[in-house]
Amino acid sequence: MSVVKHFITESIKKTEIDEYLQKKLDRAGYGGVTISKTPLGTHIVIYAMRPGLVIGRGGETIRELASFLEEKFKVSNPQISVSEIEVPELNAYVVASRVASALQRGVHFRRAGFWSLNQVMEAGALGAEIIISGKLRTERARFEKFRAGYLVKCGEPSLKYMQRAEVHVQLKPGVFGVRVRIMPPDAVFPDKLRIIENLPPEEETTEKEGKQEAKIEEAKPEEAKTEEAGAEEAGAKEVGEEGEAVE
Repeated sequence: MSVVKHFITESIKKTEIDEYLQKKLDRAGYGGVTISKTPLGTHIVIYAMRPGLVIGRGGETIRELASFLEEKFKVSNPQISVSEIEVPELNAYVVASRVASALQRGVHFRRAGFWSLNQVMEAGALGAEIIISGKLRTERARFEKFRAGYLVKCGEPSLKYMQRAEVHVQLKPGVFGVRVRIMPPDAVFPDKLRIIENLPPEEETTEKEGKQEAKIEEAKPEEAKTEEAGAEEAGAKEVGEEGEAVE
């Protein structure tokens, strides 16, 4: 297998695992998964709002998940750990699922979109975008965007920090799609400059040491001058005493 095909198959496998976990752990508030390979096997971290439902009674559910992933998706020695989502409003999967469930309950799509967007921005996000597509009001499908804040769609900050999620929901008019993009508050942008008013303590100490050294160097020539002046005065006194003795 070539390198390109290897990465394509791994990406497809990760997407299939993500979709399966999203359906399986819907009640637990599924918020995404990270898969990394280790020398001992495959380390899988599942993010959820209610980790207890993922683990199950005595770890029964998590053992079933591990055995299913090993049999169905050919994951070698899966080691699953569960992490609780601290701020659900900053997780794209959770927000998209909330919008989808609101649409299923019959809430108007604009009300669901603006309500979720306000919640995300109040949680401290730098920017957010929610796109709802489908047969919103007529028989012709269209989409509507709800945006707020500062949202970068290209470049390194977008690839590194932005969270994306897409959820589909079956309604009476047809299938609706919900796409969510969130820029978290800890994102760093290369074009944003931060002015530091006070120097860090290390730089302050180095500056103080440098000033002290400069003062010592300035004091050394003055001491040498005073010593030279004292020597000249002593020499003049000796010459005067010798002259008096000769007279």
